[in-house]
Amino acid sequence: MSVSADVVKKIEDGYAKLQGAKDCKSLLKKHLSKGVVDQLKDKKTKLGATLLDVIQSGVANLDSGVGVYAPDAEAYTLFKPLFDPIIQEYHNGFSPSQKQPATDLGEGKTHLLPDLDPEGKFIQSTRVRCGRSLQGYPFNPCLTEANYTEMEQKVKGVFEQINDGELSGTYFPLKGMTKEIQNQLIADHFLFKEGDRFLQHANACRYWPTGRGIFHNKNKTFLVWVNEEDHLRIISMQNGGNVGQVLERLIKGVKTIETKIPFSRDDRLGWLTFCPSNLGTTVRASVHIKLPKISAKPDFQKICDGLKLQIRGIHGEHSESAGGVYDISNKARLGLTEFEAVKQMYDGVKHLIDLEKKA
Repeated sequence: MSVSADVVKKIEDGYAKLQGAKDCKSLLKKHLSKGVVDQLKDKKTKLGATLLDVIQSGVANLDSGVGVYAPDAEAYTLFKPLFDPIIQEYHNGFSPSQKQPATDLGEGKTHLLPDLDPEGKFIQSTRVRCGRSLQGYPFNPCLTEANYTEMEQKVKGVFEQINDGELSGTYFPLKGMTKEIQNQLIADHFLFKEGDRFLQHANACRYWPTGRGIFHNKNKTFLVWVNEEDHLRIISMQNGGNVGQVLERLIKGVKTIETKIPFSRDDRLGWLTFCPSNLGTTVRASVHIKLPKISAKPDFQKICDGLKLQIRGIHGEHSESAGGVYDISNKARLGLTEFEAVKQMYDGVKHLIDLEKKA
C-alpha cells in the first residue's frame, strides 16, 4: 500500500504551513522536522492511515496545544519518530524507553482518600473519568459507519446486563433522540455536542450521530459516553469532595464493562486513546472548586504547576473561570498508575484548600 502523491503533497504543504506560522506553539510544530517528514510521509498503517491523518488537525488549527491524533493503534508505533518526543514532552519526560506501569485502579485503597471538604465550603463536585478503546477497532478517522453501529450494539448489550443497583440505568442513543431527552441531558451537563473544530479537522466526527450515545445510572452519578472522542469515556461523579466514593464507583463500573468487552492496551503506552495527551492511565480526576483568594494571586498558575495540577474554566477546556470556581485536575496520565494519578489530584487540592484557608 503506497501513499498517493496527492497525500504526500498535502503532508509537505502542511509542514511548510507550520514552519511559516510564527505564532504557532503546538508540540506538532516543535517536533515535526523536515527529517521526520521525509522519514514518515510514505508510510501507511495496515488500516490505511498516513502521516496526514496524524497531523491534519494541528495543521488546520494553529492554536492547538498538541496538534496530533492517532488514527489507529498502530500509528503510535509506525509514526514513533513524531509521537515519542511529543509524548515525552507532554507527559513529564516519559521517555521512549519507559513503560507504563501495570494497571492499579486503586481497589482496596479508596479509604485513603477521605472527603476533602467535609464542611462543603470549597468543593462543589468531584469527578473521575477514564477513556477506553475496544480491542480490534481503529480510532475515529478509520472507523466505518458499520463499525460505529456494531460497537454501539456491543456496549448497549453490556449496559442492559448491568444488574448492580448502583450502576444500572438507561442508554440514550443520539440518533433519533427526542427534544425532551436532549434538553434533560443538556440540563444535567451530560450531553456532548458534535466535536469541536480540533476533532472535526482530525476527521473524528464522520457519520454523526450514528453509533453515539450516553448511558447513565438512576442517580446520575455514573455515566458512559459512547463514541465521542474515544470509543468509551467512563465517568463517575457526585456533589461534594468525597474522592474515595467517586473512585470506588468508577472501579466498579470499569470492571463491570471490561469483563464483557476486551479493551485495547499497549505494553509501553498503557490504555490506548485517540489523543496522545490521554494515554497511559487515561485518568482525569477533577474537582469544581471555589478558591476566590488564592486564585486572584498572580502566582496561582505557578502553584498549580508545581503541584502537577491542570486548571480549566468550569465549562471544560478553553473556557474561563466563573466566580472564582475552577476545574482542577491531575495533569500527568502516563508513567504512573491510575491510583497515583487520582492521588496526585487529591494531594494537590488538599494543599490548595489549606492555602485558601490561610489566605
